[in-house]
Amino acid sequence: MGVIQRFKDIMAANFNAMLDKVEDPAKMIDQYLRNLEEDLGNVKAETASVMAEEKRAKRELDEAKEEADKYQRYAQKAVAAGNDNDARTFLQQKKIVSEKIAGLQVAYDAAAANALKMRQMHDKLSNDIATLHARKDAIKAKVAVAKTQEKLNKIGSSLEGVAENLSAFDKMEEKANRMLDKANAMAELNAMNSESTIEDLTLKYDMASEAHSDVDDELAALKAQMGM
Repeated sequence: MGVIQRFKDIMAANFNAMLDKVEDPAKMIDQYLRNLEEDLGNVKAETASVMAEEKRAKRELDEAKEEADKYQRYAQKAVAAGNDNDARTFLQQKKIVSEKIAGLQVAYDAAAANALKMRQMHDKLSNDIATLHARKDAIKAKVAVAKTQEKLNKIGSSLEGVAENLSAFDKMEEKANRMLDKANAMAELNAMNSESTIEDLTLKYDMASEAHSDVDDELAALKAQMGM
């Protein structure tokens, strides 16, 4: 019973360890299976040992029963031959063996129960491992999908910064447009100022020419009056 309990504890500890490390199942699942297969090897070896003990106990029990039957037959032969003392001797020996049989029967029953439990444990663990092998690819696929979803979640969170950058880009573009509009306005004003200056300068000389012409005309008229 101690052997069975020990392996139950080992198996429980391994499964608890699996639960504690589920944060990275894709990397650990193969290791878990190797651990379980190692446990299965230990259980198989222990099962074989317990089964061997069962067979030994059964063999000793059967031999004792055969021995008791043998003394029974010899006692019957002694009675038939009229040798009651010999019959008593055989019957006494049969009694001793029968008491031994009772103890051997208890030992065999316990060994048989242990062997049955170990075989059940072995078969269950073997079936569980086969099931886990069948589920391994599905579990890894789920982990891969989960990791992809985590990446998408992180990217989604980082898009807030992208939105801020896009907004800042729009602001810079708007500022650049304002700067360009201002520069164009200044250029237009400068052009207008240049045209005014030329017009003013032209008017200056036009007025000077007109003033000079009036003086010449007045001089000529004066000379005419004076007969010059």
